[in-house]
Amino acid sequence: MNNTAEVWLVDDDASIRWVLERALEQAGMRWRSFEQADAALQALREQIPDVLITDIRMPGRSGLALLQDIHASQPDLPVIVMTAHSDLDNAVAAYKGGAFEYLPKPFDVDGAIDLIRRAARQRSAGNAAEDAAAADELRIPEIIGSAPAMQQVFRMIGRLSRASMTVLITGESGTGKELVARALHRHGPRAERAFVALNTAAFTAELLESELFGHEKGAFTGADGRRRGRFEQADGGTLFLDEIGDMSAALQTRLLRVLAEGEFYRVGGQTPIRVDVRVIAATHQNLQARVDTGGFREDLLHRLNVIRMDIPPLRERRQDIPELLRHYLTVAARELGVEPKRLSAYAQTLLVDCAWPGNVRQLVNVCRQLTALSAGGQIEAADIPVELVPVTAATSTATDTTGPSDWQAQLAHWAGQQLDAGAAGLVREALPQFERTLIRIALLRAKGMRQDAARLLGWGRNTLARKMRELKID
Repeated sequence: MNNTAEVWLVDDDASIRWVLERALEQAGMRWRSFEQADAALQALREQIPDVLITDIRMPGRSGLALLQDIHASQPDLPVIVMTAHSDLDNAVAAYKGGAFEYLPKPFDVDGAIDLIRRAARQRSAGNAAEDAAAADELRIPEIIGSAPAMQQVFRMIGRLSRASMTVLITGESGTGKELVARALHRHGPRAERAFVALNTAAFTAELLESELFGHEKGAFTGADGRRRGRFEQADGGTLFLDEIGDMSAALQTRLLRVLAEGEFYRVGGQTPIRVDVRVIAATHQNLQARVDTGGFREDLLHRLNVIRMDIPPLRERRQDIPELLRHYLTVAARELGVEPKRLSAYAQTLLVDCAWPGNVRQLVNVCRQLTALSAGGQIEAADIPVELVPVTAATSTATDTTGPSDWQAQLAHWAGQQLDAGAAGLVREALPQFERTLIRIALLRAKGMRQDAARLLGWGRNTLARKMRELKID
């Protein structure tokens, strides 16, 4: 593909069109712009470009509707879908509609040009974008995120929407690995069959074997009848194995056999049972490190790690926290049968800055606690659990790794209360009090010797004298 490819832009935002037009010109590519999808469809009856870029939300026909029409009549035309509303539904719908790629706004212009070049190369090679079929209406509203790391997760779910590959999901506890597994199932080819989830860390090795593979009557004490295991229950569908890193060595061997041969025996059974199951595994551990120490089978890791998805911790996607807070405050209110509560500006700032070691799971529980215990319809900074406040205040600067002192936390709390009350001019009020306190403490420490007090404060003696006059300090 050479740089003379022709690219069509469909977006009602003139500024976006202008930026892309200039970038395409500088890259030596030809372009044609449209404000609405209908005009682009009309032009497609007479000419086919090398690449088409469309926004999703536009007056009249949407970008997804345009994508569907193009995919039906020109399946080889690469279509890049861009949108400022970067959620899982749009990403999956774009890929299932046949999009070449999904581009969330705002985007890096150089990256967008590189993407256009890739699309044009595919067009010139005659390779149609075949990521997925027509869009469906499945919704996973709990997966929320516009952060780049979450957009990558959405893209992978979309790209895997026609595949039944084994997937290994990694991430810290509480990041939402099971939600991602459910999204892979619901947007995949096995959506009409069972999704069976099992936390492997919740069972002893003996019980886990029975849970996975079932048992025959009399196989062990208490086995009063035949029991189908999770593999049989998930036949034709998806089996989600959470915390796979905690599985015993013996069970790792049995799991490897099922993945390799699709066959197993119930505990105490003599007849092999064949199943067709898609396995999605998840762990918060470093499995390669476990392999290196002999705690996990390397061949099993290779079987599980066909496709790997890393789920980012909440502290690496802070821009998503306000939307997550709104969503889960609404969910908590529905659970308790009350009206959803609002966050004051400062309370939201504190929560966004929190370290969130428990990730989204911790955020969900905090939303429940705030909904149940805070008075009135608005959640104030004082309502936030005390164990969160020091952590949140500590993150006010990116370089602070030591945690806050009490006075910083108290100052932050005071400032938030003042702002929530509608106050202005905080510096005019706080700075004189701040300086007056420091001067008095320095004078006390220096036993009234102004030269020594000035040195403790980092000032000259004349500066100290002037400040004392201004602040009326005797």
